[in-house]
This record gives sequence, structure tokens and C-alpha cells, in this order.
Amino acid sequence: MSTLPVYRWRLAPDGYATRRQLRSRGLRPGGQPVAAQLERPRRRRGPLVAYLYRIDLAKPVRPMTPARRAALDKANAARRRCPECCRDAGYVIPASLGTCVPCAYPEGSRHGIAA
Repeated sequence: MSTLPVYRWRLAPDGYATRRQLRSRGLRPGGQPVAAQLERPRRRRGPLVAYLYRIDLAKPVRPMTPARRAALDKANAARRRCPECCRDAGYVIPASLGTCVPCAYPEGSRHGIAA
């Protein structure tokens, strides 16, 4: 296996893009392997790494179909439903709590949370 070329932050050559940059152009990696990586140095920790893909090998983003939209809506609704009280919380339930805020802190006034 060959090593990936490593470029410093903002110094990658033309023809490469991150996933987000591809997405903003209406593209996706399309199964291609990572072509290179960017490294942004940090003072007290290891460098930030961003993977780059070749733009010429990228494929167009697949269109959103009604079935995919329905599946996404169903998945997002499940993330909003509290497993404790079975109500729609109106927000995505935090994984750290596992339940909606009223169920996680039933005695809300003691924890400084308005009920």
C-alpha cells in the first residue's frame, strides 16, 4: 500500500476536494479511495486531518426520491421521540440523556431547569 500525499492546510493542488467541497458542487466521492490528505498543525495536539478526493473521478449526487425522503423523515421522527414518555420532544433527543429533558430531570426546579 502506498502512502497518501500530505499537503499543508490551504496548499492542496487543484483537482482535489474534501467531501464538503464536493457536496457544494453537487458531487460525491462515488466509491473512489482517498487520494490525499491535508494537515493543519495545532499547538497542543496532533494536526487536524482532512481527506481529499479527486474531482475528476467524483460522481453526481443521487437525486432525492420520495421513498428516500419518507425514510429520512421517519428516521428523524424516531430521533425526536422520547423512549420514556413516548412523546415527540420537538427536538432531537440528546444521546447523553437518552430521554427528553423533562423525563431526564423530573424535579426540574432542583436542577435549575424550568418545568
